[in-house]
Amino acid sequence: MVVSRLKAISLSLPSLFLLAFHLSASQNVPEYSEAEYQQCVRKEHPTISFEELKPWVSNFTYPGVHDFSQLALDANRNQLIVGARNYLFRLSLHNVSLIQATAWGSDEDTRRSCQSKGKTEEECQNYVRVLIVYGKKVFTCGTNAFSPVCSSRQVGNLSKIIDRINGVARCPYDPRHNSTAVITSRGELYAATVIDFSGRDPAIYRSLGNVPPLRTAQYNSKWLNEPNFIAAYDIGLFTYFFFRENAVEHDCGKTVYSRVARVCKNDIGGRFLLEDTWTTFMKARLNCSRAGEIPFYYNELQSTFYLPEQDLIYGVFTTNVNSIAASAVCAFNLSAITQAFNGPFRYQENPRSAWLPTLNPIPNFQCGTLNDDSPNENLTERVLQDAQRLFLMNDVVQPVTVDPYVTQDSIRFSKLVVDIVQGKDTLYHVMYIGTEYGTILKALSTTNRSLRSCYLEEMQILPDGQREAIKSLQILHSDRSLFVGLNNGVLKIPLERCSMYRTEGECLGARDPYCGWDNKQKRCTTIEDSSNMSLWTQNITECPVKNLTTNGRLGPWSPWQLCEHSDGDSTGSCMCRSRSCDSPRPRCGGRSCEGARIEVANCSRNGAWTPWSSWAPCSTSCGIGFQVRQRSCSNPAPRYGGRVCVGQSREERFCNENSPCPLPIFWSSWGPWTKCSVNCGGGIHSRQRSCENGNTCPGCAVEYKTCNPESCPEVRRNTPWTPWMPVNITQSGARQEQRFRYTCRAQLSDPHELQFGRKKTESRFCPNDGSAVCDTDSLVDDLLKTGKTSARIINGGWSFWGAWSSCSRDCELGFRIRKRTCTNPEPKNGGLPCVGSAMEYQDCNPHPCPVTISCTASREYSCLVSWFSSLSSCLCCTPGPE
Repeated sequence: MVVSRLKAISLSLPSLFLLAFHLSASQNVPEYSEAEYQQCVRKEHPTISFEELKPWVSNFTYPGVHDFSQLALDANRNQLIVGARNYLFRLSLHNVSLIQATAWGSDEDTRRSCQSKGKTEEECQNYVRVLIVYGKKVFTCGTNAFSPVCSSRQVGNLSKIIDRINGVARCPYDPRHNSTAVITSRGELYAATVIDFSGRDPAIYRSLGNVPPLRTAQYNSKWLNEPNFIAAYDIGLFTYFFFRENAVEHDCGKTVYSRVARVCKNDIGGRFLLEDTWTTFMKARLNCSRAGEIPFYYNELQSTFYLPEQDLIYGVFTTNVNSIAASAVCAFNLSAITQAFNGPFRYQENPRSAWLPTLNPIPNFQCGTLNDDSPNENLTERVLQDAQRLFLMNDVVQPVTVDPYVTQDSIRFSKLVVDIVQGKDTLYHVMYIGTEYGTILKALSTTNRSLRSCYLEEMQILPDGQREAIKSLQILHSDRSLFVGLNNGVLKIPLERCSMYRTEGECLGARDPYCGWDNKQKRCTTIEDSSNMSLWTQNITECPVKNLTTNGRLGPWSPWQLCEHSDGDSTGSCMCRSRSCDSPRPRCGGRSCEGARIEVANCSRNGAWTPWSSWAPCSTSCGIGFQVRQRSCSNPAPRYGGRVCVGQSREERFCNENSPCPLPIFWSSWGPWTKCSVNCGGGIHSRQRSCENGNTCPGCAVEYKTCNPESCPEVRRNTPWTPWMPVNITQSGARQEQRFRYTCRAQLSDPHELQFGRKKTESRFCPNDGSAVCDTDSLVDDLLKTGKTSARIINGGWSFWGAWSSCSRDCELGFRIRKRTCTNPEPKNGGLPCVGSAMEYQDCNPHPCPVTISCTASREYSCLVSWFSSLSSCLCCTPGPE
């Protein structure tokens, strides 16, 4: 149990005194120092934390896959094509869910060859660096373990490869090298990359299509001097390239300039001079700087975004990595870029000469379209020489505004996309700027000085404590969605989140061009969702300000420590801990913390006995037993080191000393089983027991059980043969005689109890020729001597059966008989005697005999034992009256 409010307990510990002081002090309104006050009045832009943004974000990751650096939108098929290390993906534009994953790794031999050249296992993978959707195809290139390879694939099935080509001059060898590429409407690939293993030969290279391949001059640092390519755009007659490089025209030390270069798309190269090389290559410096007597230059271009509707190109610029971190966003009109390319060139006669302006021999150059000729028509040696030496423009491309739209110190921007939003009164250019820390800044591009460098919000797209640079940003204007490529996955973030503003003050105070307050619906909506434009209000007149008010929150508990307490006459120890209102402290008018600051637990307590319980019933109903009573050490129980109770918790005493128990009445053990009543065929035998110390024992004194159930052997007996008797006499004196005997059989233990069986008859024939002598011949002779004709022969017939005799036994299977005589009629004149038995036997009284058993001297039981039961117990026992 934890005690948070103390009563009648005094604690003595120096630290607890301090805790109590903090407890009382924290209840008051906090007072701020001057420095803290200045922090409270400082204006900051709003920040959307990772947890606040998480419900709005869709996320895609894939196990074991990294470097999701290439994103290509395919709005017609509602899919996002993603290039990562060793994989290509098709994701749904709706929620970046996986549609298809296609492995595209380097084979084992290529990786082994790469590592043999001194590269690491991490470098010797296939990093996708070119990913372009055009028509029904996807053109993609990968570093392929420092052996670049490109392929064309079906846009609806990335595993279906249409064509494979060499990736040299189309994709870098090293995944750390920056490159860019674009495919024109005629299917020509313009790529800007390094084209050798060592990375020392940068080139802007054209291939594919129906025009000859061209490149920038090889190993000529004046054309390209250690460039980092950023982006390429197909605009009108030209292909534009944006990059940064070491400035060859800078005379004092080494510095980096941002450039824009262009080439004519119908350039076919020179003849003899500049053969297979651009003849229309020009480059100019991009200026993005903070105005002043000595401008502050942001020299290194990091990212660009082209708005074709406005002919505007936005760029993110930073300082050098070895300089103080600072970033800016500038925008350039195509007209300003064209003006620079129409101006004079800057030329260096020899390496010791200065770079000086030189007139442009062909101002307003339009790739030969004015005369419907290609730029290479009628190329003279002079023209080719000018093209070889005049490529750097003297004029710098100036931005739309004198000062950048956004400047930020102490941080470097990395990526940029821009959306055009219709507000209530005007169009807004909303910039989404990725930082090296993995946050996205939402800012306005405007000439309004009160909104200059105005951040609408900063989105924390990574969990707290996690930082990484954003690798890619893509915007889908039709869906108002932002797609973010990170090292470990892809995010989709909605650009408008008006419903998160619950009140009119929050909605208008956000200064969000996407959102306004609908006075009819009483909610924050987009202009498209408003019920009535006249009732939809928006207030973008100044920068939104972050609410710096911070409510106090209690910090973690301190470790438990011992403290003393006194309770009446006793003292003991407790465990105490505390916490402070510092996570965070209340700031800028925020509420103080609520809740206990001190907790006291596990206070020691000495044990005390409860009262004795009542004596329990005696353990016996007669004879000497004992009684028990108890008490427990729970009034209170000892706790957390308190003393236990002294004494016994249980007492016993004797009981029923003067109540002896009567002698017990019980059955003696069963005696042996008696001899079986029969040797076979199923009999019974019994055993007995006696009731000791009385005659009230429950149950039977005699127990019966069947025995010798096996069948008895069958006994057969035959009667002697009867005398021969004639049964048929022929006229010649021949006759047929018969005699009889009977078979008796018994299947009983007593062989005298027989049953009459079948009669056996023998016949013989006695011829009158004397060949066989029969002992009845004299009977025939007497008949023959009389000389009389034989009288009519009468065969014998049986009389009716007589009544059955009484049974030979009253029980346990006896028999009875009945008789008949051969007098109906008697056989005469040699007639045949009666056939069959004159006596018939029948079983009777098969039931068992009743047995009278004397169980005791004063009680009798009648028991009936069934011959057909195997139960070894009295089947029915009816005691007589006592």
